[in-house]
Amino acid sequence: MVCPNAKTIRLIGKITMTPAPHRNHPQSLRNLIFAMFINGGIVTFELIFGLMIQSMALISDAVHNLSDIAVMGLSYGAEKVARRPADESKTYGYRKIEFIAAFVNCIVLSVVIAFIFWEALKRLAAPPEISGQIMFWVAVVAFVGNGTATLLLHKISTGNLNLKSAWLHSLQDALFSLGVIGGAILIMLFGWRFIDPVISIVICLVIAREIYEIVRQTVNTLLDAVPPDIDFTAVRTDLLAIPAVEQVNDLHIWQTCSALKLLSAHLLIKEDASDSETIIRTAQEMLVNKYGINHATLQLLPTSAGIMQHCSHCN
Repeated sequence: MVCPNAKTIRLIGKITMTPAPHRNHPQSLRNLIFAMFINGGIVTFELIFGLMIQSMALISDAVHNLSDIAVMGLSYGAEKVARRPADESKTYGYRKIEFIAAFVNCIVLSVVIAFIFWEALKRLAAPPEISGQIMFWVAVVAFVGNGTATLLLHKISTGNLNLKSAWLHSLQDALFSLGVIGGAILIMLFGWRFIDPVISIVICLVIAREIYEIVRQTVNTLLDAVPPDIDFTAVRTDLLAIPAVEQVNDLHIWQTCSALKLLSAHLLIKEDASDSETIIRTAQEMLVNKYGINHATLQLLPTSAGIMQHCSHCN
């Protein structure tokens, strides 16, 4: 864009927030590895006894735990890649890899739960004999393991969607194991064999809903959509409320990872406005304090500039 007399100032140092500690701390990777080992043990334990007593609830919970290992593996890889520095070809760095990993995981998980759902429907028509007592104790062991993994991941999940998604998967596993415990108690008390495939169906439906939400969020992010927690109109209004700002054009808001939200805009200012640095500092401090936008690039233009050349894309 050719903008004669335009004043472009980027003041990053003062308003760029420090990344969350886990981004550069080995604890996040250690906890992910520990959680993966715990889930691996749970998968083996539940699959052995699930196949032994023909419990679809235990098998589906084991498969879900297996998918969690994949989630944590992708999270681990994404964390390693995301820490690579920006270079000449990838000037924003590799932080968006966390959303790509989440999207790939959701596709794989969709195939898995579709299979489990179909098998559970067939079992619902003719529920097999199941040992409620074995089902109960296996689920108790799985619940303890999932609870431990959830605590490990909770410590590192703050401020990172990639790690938070892994924590939520683990938390969901713990809750599902609790549901299997409840189903086992019903089988022991009332002989309700149908409760086993019913639990599997409920688990699949809950996972499907979560998959939809993650896919929707990752696709929006990959399309550089406005982050869901930011009101585009409110940001424009707040920028216009800054003294000397007459118009806000070419406003764009997006994010490259959970911890980095970006904004660029053209601000048309009054002819008699002389302190351009104060205008930009005021805008950037408002953006980071109110909206968490910690990387803003603002271009100041006088109102006399009119319609600028090559600005047909301005929103």
